[in-house]
Amino acid sequence: MARDRQQREDYATPLRRLLVGILVLCLMGIFLFWRIDSPRVERFRAQVVDRVVPSMDWAMAPVTATIKLFRDFQSYSALADQNRELRSELRQMQAWKEAALQLEQENARLKDLNNVRLDPRLTYVTGVVMADSGSPFRQSVLINVGARDGIVDGWAAMDGIGLVGRISGVGRNTSRVLLLTDATSSVPAVIQPSREGALVTGDNSAAPLVSFIENPELVRPGDRVITSGDGGVFPAGLLIGQVAADPQGRLRVRLAAEYERLEFLRVLRHYGIEAPHDHGDLVQPAITSLDELTRRAEDG
Repeated sequence: MARDRQQREDYATPLRRLLVGILVLCLMGIFLFWRIDSPRVERFRAQVVDRVVPSMDWAMAPVTATIKLFRDFQSYSALADQNRELRSELRQMQAWKEAALQLEQENARLKDLNNVRLDPRLTYVTGVVMADSGSPFRQSVLINVGARDGIVDGWAAMDGIGLVGRISGVGRNTSRVLLLTDATSSVPAVIQPSREGALVTGDNSAAPLVSFIENPELVRPGDRVITSGDGGVFPAGLLIGQVAADPQGRLRVRLAAEYERLEFLRVLRHYGIEAPHDHGDLVQPAITSLDELTRRAEDG
């Protein structure tokens, strides 16, 4: 048995050497053949390449797929980076959009402050709302104009569109505006077009009540509510809002002023209505001479 194993080993070693020698000779022959610069050899090499290379696509498939997967990963990574950048830019654009809307609203309110047509005898002082000093039982705001600007208690305050309230407390540099929604606020008003007199009273809700109407059947939701000027507290003709009905059927006022966005208020200088010294002057001018009386008698 030992002799057979030795004989097999003796055959295997020379055979291995022979195969290695043949492989080396083949590689050397291929190297030399590939280095020969001859047109005939060049054509033969081209034919070999044409036959062998196309058939190697299956061997290159894993490599090609790996390269494609790597490129797709790079593309996805780039898309993710671009997505993050776009989200960041979108957040910035939303912030700019919000700022632009606020500026647009502020600009519109300022235009309203400048373009609202009131009694030409009325002048006004525009102030900025500093803080909301209200509470569940008292609704008011503070503005940055006061006694140094000539502000007087009782003057009307508007936001440029509608009446907001009246001055209730004046300091040197600030004033408090009592809002129409406050429970202690009562404003004489006229409802158009029926010309019905009413009283707009606050109840700490967003829509004050309309009460003391002589003929309620003449009032319809949507009618305009303006100040009547009774009592000489507010000038006549200031817009308050529109009539609306609540679920209980009570009449309320949908205020024209934007109470949620009070930033600028215009305080109207109103010194009251001067009472006439002679009631006859309301009907006709006073007669100042005897000649004028005689002329009017002749005119009949």
